[in-house]
Amino acid sequence: MPFDPSTTKPEIDFPGDTPPTELVIEDITEGDGPEAAPGDTVKAHYVGVAWSTGEEFDASWNRGAPLDFQVGVGQVIQGWDEGIVGMKVGGRRKLIIPPELGYGDRGAGGASKPGETLIFVVDLVATNKPGAGRAFGLG
Repeated sequence: MPFDPSTTKPEIDFPGDTPPTELVIEDITEGDGPEAAPGDTVKAHYVGVAWSTGEEFDASWNRGAPLDFQVGVGQVIQGWDEGIVGMKVGGRRKLIIPPELGYGDRGAGGASKPGETLIFVVDLVATNKPGAGRAFGLG
């Protein structure tokens, strides 16, 4: 059976070592659908893991629905706004996000401690270009 990022929750390996100080973008699987651009509204499934512990702190998969947001307008952390651009629908991408592009010194309540480097594996499920109406391009 071929890989289907829309139905398979990813596992994230604990990296250990010293976290990077800049955003790291790594395509695990390149999609073949429309490419996400600033201003697009996208649907994305994700798993988030804290670098320091390797523990999952959030996952859209656990809620059974992808996250909808507009790229590049601050609806999500900056590392996502930068890391989703150029991703194609059907793709799976790993983002390693330093604190200043994540939740910074404030953390995210009980989910992420202050100053934490974050690892997300993101599956781009759909994208909708501005002015394209309500239909999502599914690739």
